Amino acid sequence: MDKKQFVAELAPGEMAEGLFLVAAAQQNQARNGPYWRVEFRDATGKIEGKIWSPLSQQFSELKPGCLAELQGRVVVYRERNEIVVDQMRLLDEEEQSRVNLADFMAASRQDADSMLAELEEICRATFSHKPWIKFYKALLRDEEVAQKLRLAPAAKAMHHAYSGGLLEHTLGVCRLCLSLADLYPDLDRQTLLAGALCHDLGKIWELSSGLVIDYTGPGRLIGHISLGVEKLEPFLRKSGLEDELAEHLKHLVLSHHGSREFGSPCLPATAEALALHYADNLDAKLNQARTALQGLAAGESGWSAYVSGLERALFKAPCSTAGPTASSGLDGRKAAKAKSVEPSSGQGRLLESQCSLLSKG
Repeated sequence: MDKKQFVAELAPGEMAEGLFLVAAAQQNQARNGPYWRVEFRDATGKIEGKIWSPLSQQFSELKPGCLAELQGRVVVYRERNEIVVDQMRLLDEEEQSRVNLADFMAASRQDADSMLAELEEICRATFSHKPWIKFYKALLRDEEVAQKLRLAPAAKAMHHAYSGGLLEHTLGVCRLCLSLADLYPDLDRQTLLAGALCHDLGKIWELSSGLVIDYTGPGRLIGHISLGVEKLEPFLRKSGLEDELAEHLKHLVLSHHGSREFGSPCLPATAEALALHYADNLDAKLNQARTALQGLAAGESGWSAYVSGLERALFKAPCSTAGPTASSGLDGRKAAKAKSVEPSSGQGRLLESQCSLLSKG
């Protein structure tokens, strides 16, 4: 079954028709009976939908991860697009097996193998202390770590919440930290890079990869910060790294959220820990901003919808100088469709790997 319409193409006043992923669903009560509030997703984005009575009563449950064939109208509610569903049915297992899952999974636009290669090149060029060299090589070439890192999201919803997002975020934080080390040469460049490389590593065990991103059992019970320190221990022992450096690396991982309010067991207590915290925060925030504004066409200015993670809407200001654009002259909706139907070779390989793992599971 082919997907012919994508979330990024939907506009107020138009009909929504075709296959969409049910990413989340909640049943509520209205005056005329129960209704479903559903988050529909595909590779280009997400949109809320409402299934009103009596259609809502046809569904005793809507499990995240199922695929639905629907017809409905796109309306604006509280400054956001949503689908009022007129007809809907859920695909059975046989039908779902014939669907291209890549159409429903958001993924990094960057090639996973290229990002891993760049990450390893950054490490090769930066680490000169032999235990650090032994440490990064063992970590990045570990079969489980490398496989999970290619596919893992960096979050369930807030930032880089797509396949390959964790690798993209890790690479971004490493670049930022090295730039900070250039500006502030008193920073321990090698330990700071090790912290950037490892700060979110626990997320490959905290979050599931697949059609629906969710927390694993260890993710809910322990969390990625503690999981990361736990999983790093054997690599640190085998590297022969001095105790003081190993303790500093653990501190960087434990404190990178910046405050106990946001989950860090301790506050950043070294200059390197402060640098890592702000680099991590900056990369996450700018990813949220880019995601919020990507619906605007190239060269178009205007406001995004409200971004809960940033607690504000964002304004895309007019560019002060002319230059190349990401969409290469395509309007936003056409560019999104082109990206979805014909993903870049990197995105295609990433999604192919993801779908292969899903089919084995």
